[in-house]
Amino acid sequence: MTDRFSISDYPDAGKVTKELDELIKKPIWGINPESLEMYEREYYDKKCQKSKAMIEEAKQIIPGGVQHNLAFNHPFPLVFTKAAGAKLYDIDDNEYYDFLQAGGPTVLGSNPPEVREKVIELLNTCGPSTGLFHEYEYKLAKKIANSMGAVEMFRMLGSGTEACMAAIRVARLATKNKNIVKMGGAYHGWSDQLAYGIRIPGSKWTQALGVPRYVFKHIQEFFPNDLNHLERVLRRNKLHGGTAAVMLEPLGPESGTRPVDKDFCHNVELLCRKYGALLIFDEVVTGFRVGMSGAQGYFNCSPDLTIFGKVVAGGYPSAGGLGGKKEYMKHLAAGIAGGAQKVKKALIGGTMAANPLSCVGGYYMLEEIDRQRACEHAGKMGDRLNAGLKKLIDKHNLPFVAFNQGSICHFETVGTIHFSIDWSKPWKIPDVLKATSVRKREMEHMGAAYMAEGLVTLAGSRLYTSAAYNEEMIDDALSRFDRVMEHVAKLA
Repeated sequence: MTDRFSISDYPDAGKVTKELDELIKKPIWGINPESLEMYEREYYDKKCQKSKAMIEEAKQIIPGGVQHNLAFNHPFPLVFTKAAGAKLYDIDDNEYYDFLQAGGPTVLGSNPPEVREKVIELLNTCGPSTGLFHEYEYKLAKKIANSMGAVEMFRMLGSGTEACMAAIRVARLATKNKNIVKMGGAYHGWSDQLAYGIRIPGSKWTQALGVPRYVFKHIQEFFPNDLNHLERVLRRNKLHGGTAAVMLEPLGPESGTRPVDKDFCHNVELLCRKYGALLIFDEVVTGFRVGMSGAQGYFNCSPDLTIFGKVVAGGYPSAGGLGGKKEYMKHLAAGIAGGAQKVKKALIGGTMAANPLSCVGGYYMLEEIDRQRACEHAGKMGDRLNAGLKKLIDKHNLPFVAFNQGSICHFETVGTIHFSIDWSKPWKIPDVLKATSVRKREMEHMGAAYMAEGLVTLAGSRLYTSAAYNEEMIDDALSRFDRVMEHVAKLA
């Protein structure tokens, strides 16, 4: 197990939170309408004609024209045909810096040849799936268990969402308690129960359209970075079915967009032990990006269950898994093993889970991340990007907020996700939801300007660096951000 991490200097969560508090109190600054129209006319209409035509056709058979929320872009989604290292290329042969990184998992960069060659070799021999056991299932599980001290066993699943579903079922079986407590605003996939309290702390069911409210009977949320609030929820649950687990994104909700104190996770672990709840770390983004031992290694925590996502399949399909301590993972024993040990087994499935293609991709991706010390290098590039963004904020005298947790960089221009809902003042809830909607639109406009300057980001506010970047690339990217900021004005 390695102790090398991407985070060289953990951000002051209190200071960042105050800056974000101030940001959402101020008028909205964004791309001025004339510049946005210029980008739409000169870039999207002239240089992205093939993308525009294909999306128009796709809208006839795909709702909204794209299959994934990350693919949406104002004024229309672009069609990407090539990914290599730190670069992406669209169908019109335009080149971009990739700060989306497939939502975070490609720490080596896109489509690394060292991994691709092993996948092609497997396709030429075994094929993508047999439905039976393959040696790389063991090799991948062993690599993960050797990297993270709290992961004694690992079971591959089809996605991070499935892993989250499995985790809460295991927690309920293991503790015989009912309630799941999650950090408000955190994203743990899109299953019915865990749609509670997503994106906006305090939002409860308001963002979970299509899910009946009774589903949330045994789900609660607590305000991020607030140990007192968490303990009040845990204390109340003692009288109402107990707490099966506390779920965390260890850096804070939405991959640390609202960061938590450095000792926060450790103190949550202490509360879990006090109240008999399991501690679940959602390391879909942080696992093998913060370091080979994950955020749990960085914070020196020992979660009972750990959720994994895209990276454990090397960026290939069927990407998710659940790891943890043996005493809890026994509830995931496949076949008749659980029954033979008189252990109740959680209901899970997944025909394509742990297929050979996913496992060989994941194994060699983790091997290369480890060998190349990719987390550290990606973190240094994140530090350089963040420092440059801060200088640009000062240069253009803007109210924006930039901070990073290693290779996870945040560039908040409108603070869309920093709002929260106070249910003691229900008359203010419509105002909060309206404000987030307005700011989200302006965030999309910023994202459109970035894209036109050759910068692909996550929702215009989050940027992931990878080991494929070098200092010259980061500096070139910063010059493009500089051009965008020249078009920023106070809008409202």
